Amino acid sequence: MLHLVSGHTVRTQDATGSRFVCNAIPPGAEPGCGYVSTGSRVQSSSPAEDELRITIIQLRETILQQKETIVSQQGTIKELNSKLARCEAAAEVTPQGKSRGQGSRRKEYGKNTMGDLPRDPGESIDQLGKTMQSLKGRLESLEQQGLRLPSTNVSAGGVSALAPLPPELRELLRQRLGALETQLLRKVAELEEEKSQLYNETAAHRQRTESALNSLLERITELENSNNAFKSPEDFKVSLPLRTNYLYGRIKKSLPEMYAFTVCMWLKSSASPGIGTPFSYGVPGQANEIVLIEWGNNPIELLVNDKVAQLPLSVSDGRWHHICITWTTRDGFWEAYQDGERLGTGDNLAPWHPIKPGGVIILGQEQDVVGGRFDATQAFVGELSQFNMWDRVLRPVDIVGLANCSAYMPGNVVPWIDANVEVFGGASKTALEICEDRAFDS
Repeated sequence: MLHLVSGHTVRTQDATGSRFVCNAIPPGAEPGCGYVSTGSRVQSSSPAEDELRITIIQLRETILQQKETIVSQQGTIKELNSKLARCEAAAEVTPQGKSRGQGSRRKEYGKNTMGDLPRDPGESIDQLGKTMQSLKGRLESLEQQGLRLPSTNVSAGGVSALAPLPPELRELLRQRLGALETQLLRKVAELEEEKSQLYNETAAHRQRTESALNSLLERITELENSNNAFKSPEDFKVSLPLRTNYLYGRIKKSLPEMYAFTVCMWLKSSASPGIGTPFSYGVPGQANEIVLIEWGNNPIELLVNDKVAQLPLSVSDGRWHHICITWTTRDGFWEAYQDGERLGTGDNLAPWHPIKPGGVIILGQEQDVVGGRFDATQAFVGELSQFNMWDRVLRPVDIVGLANCSAYMPGNVVPWIDANVEVFGGASKTALEICEDRAFDS
C-alpha cells in the first residue's frame, strides 16, 4: 500500500517550488508513524526484488498448469472408466451370441484391445513429483537469496547496507509454497489411488473376459463333439465317396510287433473297376507291410511285407459284407472269410516274417511312403465300419459270431471306436448300427 507523505522540500538550481515524494511503507507500518525518507533517498526496486516477483508469478503459473494437468487426468480416468464399462457390457453379451466365427474370435482374443487407451496416469504422477521437487528447490533458493538481499537504504557514505528479506514476505512465500506442496501431495495420492483402482478393474475385466471366452470355446467344443456323438462308440461308419488321393481315414493307434493277426471289417462298395484299398499298414522301410487291395480288374489281394496272395472274395455288389483275413508267420499261412464263411486258404505268404511295429494304418488309401503319397487309382470308394484287429488267429466260430452279429468282440490291438479314428480330405464319420443296416440290405 502506498501513502502520500509530505516530504521535505526539494529544491534545485532551476526550480523554486516544492513537490511531494511517494515512499513505500512496509506491510504493517502505520502511515502516521513518521516514516519518512532519509536524506535525498529515492524509492526504487532492486534486481533481487524483480527476480522475486518474477519467481512468484512463475509459481502462480505453475499452479495453474498443474491444475489443468489434474483436470486433464481426471477426464482421462473418466474416459477409461467409460471404456471399461463398454467392454464389460460387450463381454456380457458375447456368451449369448452364436458360435460362428470361432477362428476369428480366437484370433481376436490374442489382440491387445486396450491399445487405444490414453497414456498411463503414472507419467503425470511422475511429472507432478518432479515439479514438486523443483518448487522445493526454488523455495530454498529464495530463502537463501532473502538472507543476502541488499537493502534499498543508502547510508550517508553511499555504501549499501545488507538487510534480510522482511519476515512477513518470507512467511507468506513459505505458506503459499507449503499450501502448493500439500495440494500436490493430495492430488498425487488421489491419482495413485485412481490408478490402482483402474489397474485392478482392468485386471478383473481381463479375467472375466478370458473366463467368458474359455466358457464359450468349451461350449463350442462340446457342441462339435455332440455332433459326432453316437449311441455307442463303435456305432459309426467312415464314408469315402470319391476316388481321389486326399480322402482317407487314419487309425490313431499303431501296431506292436506281431507274429500273427486277424483283421475283420464291414465294407460296402459298388466301385468299378475294383473297389480300391480298404486299408493299408506301412512302416519305415516298407510301405506295404500289410495291404488289402482290389485294383483294376485284378482280384482282391493281400500283401504282407510286399508279398502277394490273391483272395477269392467278391464284395463289389453295393451291399454290406463282413470280411476277415487271418495270417500267421508260421509257414505264412492265411485264411479269407466273407460273411462268416471261409472261402480260401493258402501258405508261403511272407513266412517267418514278423509284422514290424510303429507304422501307420490308413483307411481307404494305399501308401507309397509311410502315411502318404497316395494314388487316386488305388483309392477305396464306399463305406467302412467295424475295422478291428487282433494279434492272433481267431477261431472260425468267433468269426461267424462277428458276421451274424451274435457276438461283440473288439480287437485287442486295434478296436473300432470313435476316438480312435480320424478322417481327412472330406471323408466323414456318420452314425451306423451295422446289424440293423445290414438287415435292410438283405
